Amino acid sequence: MNDSSWGAPPRGGHWGPPDQGYHPGFAPGAPAGPAYDGHEAQQTRPMPIVPDVPAGQGAGGDQDDRDRGTAPLSGPPFRDEMPQHHPEQQPPHAHPQYAQPQAPHAPHPQHEQPPHPQQQPHPENPQEPMDSSPSGAPQPPEQPGPSGPQKKRAGRDLRAAIGVGVGLGAVIVASLFVVKAVFVGVIAVAVVVGLWELTSRLQERKSIKAPLVPLAVGGAAMVVAGYVRGAEGAWVAMALTGLAVLVWRMTEPPEGYLKDVTAGLFAAFYVPFLATFVALMLAADDGPWRVLTFLLLTVVSDTGAYAVGWRFGKHKLAPRISPGKTREGLLGAVAFAMAAGALCMEFAIDGGQWWQGLLLGLAVAASATLGDLGESMIKRDLGIKDMGTLLPGHGGIMDRLDSLLPTAPVVWLLLVVFVGTG
Repeated sequence: MNDSSWGAPPRGGHWGPPDQGYHPGFAPGAPAGPAYDGHEAQQTRPMPIVPDVPAGQGAGGDQDDRDRGTAPLSGPPFRDEMPQHHPEQQPPHAHPQYAQPQAPHAPHPQHEQPPHPQQQPHPENPQEPMDSSPSGAPQPPEQPGPSGPQKKRAGRDLRAAIGVGVGLGAVIVASLFVVKAVFVGVIAVAVVVGLWELTSRLQERKSIKAPLVPLAVGGAAMVVAGYVRGAEGAWVAMALTGLAVLVWRMTEPPEGYLKDVTAGLFAAFYVPFLATFVALMLAADDGPWRVLTFLLLTVVSDTGAYAVGWRFGKHKLAPRISPGKTREGLLGAVAFAMAAGALCMEFAIDGGQWWQGLLLGLAVAASATLGDLGESMIKRDLGIKDMGTLLPGHGGIMDRLDSLLPTAPVVWLLLVVFVGTG
């Protein structure tokens, strides 16, 4: 309320009705008290001046704050605070009952009570800051320190991530160039673990029960069939896996049948079927070099996106999906992948040429980025940061397969076009 609602004060500082004196026991409707005493008026504090505030607006608060009688959580200092009085203006023997009350909707900041935890705003998505690197890896929100805001730090243990990455690379290279069948087993294991992570998160976050047993068996069969029988064998195994998912789910109550089998078919296509193209590349005479080219280009693309995005990234690529990704990072991914592709096609692939490597690198950068964004979309929908915790510093298996899975069919197809099936 404004000043006019209180009426104009008479001379002497009395704020009560003009025809009545002030008495400690005065109440509305009661008989008039003793005559007005000017000495008592000097001991009372003046009323605070409350500015006019439009409805729904305040000093950083909202209508709910005023209705509850609590101070806004943020905003500029209150303009209606009680003024500080000097000793000569407020004698120490002044009785508190002579002081006028403060405005009920704006308590003094020194007497504010912290809001109840239920009154504090909650983010719409608890996993909103899910990017820890300029290329899109998760990051924690900036936390204020004792001397001000601290700089953002990576949300992952870089030392553990490098160690795990080097270990996985050694296992892959050793199995790839020693015995091809061993690498097929590595692919199958990665597929089964990835399916377990994906179905577990779907059940935890969305109550979707995609049948894991037929997915795991069918996924491993898809990889083996693709290596032994080629693309035709992979398609047959995919069809049989989808049929097994439909039948397996019939053993449970019909409630949620449609969403469960839909999620199961999606998981069968997303993880094992796309991974089958790695087995198709491996089946060629120079299969290990094709697979190594595929892995190198994907890793180099992600590395280029991270390096360039961290140093020069300013313009967001897809802020709603992955706020950490930038357009500059995408350009870095393209440049690094094209350079690596030219070298691989010239020196690692039989019959390959450097210009083919440029096209291959461009395609890999695009597919790897889309794959990363696709899994970020899934994780945002589920409200999680990582698909799992199996790999320290990396998250889960699915967090490492996000760029590889959609890139596998692209590399397989372009290599067939450029140099044949081998």
